[in-house]
Amino acid sequence: MLKGQKGITLITLVITIVILIILAGVAISLSLSDNGIFNNAKKAKNLYTNAQASDQEFANSLDHEVNKILED
Repeated sequence: MLKGQKGITLITLVITIVILIILAGVAISLSLSDNGIFNNAKKAKNLYTNAQASDQEFANSLDHEVNKILED
């Protein structure tokens, strides 16, 4: 390298690219694995939907019981 020149070397560039590839691989595996972020979000959505349906059924049965008592 000539005196006074500044810049990055090819080795530095290759090391940086390798580190970025490793980080991308880890991020992808954390996102898409069986226990990943997306699968956990789908499971949480299903649990929430089931809980909502259950709560609605319970509210409907209570409403029915209240209406039956009020009719008597």
